[in-house]
Amino acid sequence: MENKHRCEWCSEYDATAAKGNVYWELPDGTRAITIADVPGIKCRTCGMEYQEEHVINEIEDQLMLIDTKRLSNTVTYEELMKIPRLLKKNYFRF
Repeated sequence: MENKHRCEWCSEYDATAAKGNVYWELPDGTRAITIADVPGIKCRTCGMEYQEEHVINEIEDQLMLIDTKRLSNTVTYEELMKIPRLLKKNYFRF
């Protein structure tokens, strides 16, 4: 049985876990990349697909803490999160 979530957009309890592609501008603004297979939520009622705040924060922190010049134009979420960090954490997140 699927674990249903409450949709943050329409408030119906018809949203389930899903993976999808997202498009992200790098922190230095030089380009955007595609991140594939990102965990998210998909609502069957309103059709919205989105990422939860903790996933967004994980992606933003990782992109701040790695050498983004070495990134290809497309990377999977799992590959991105495995890239070694230059710093242990994002000291700008309080």
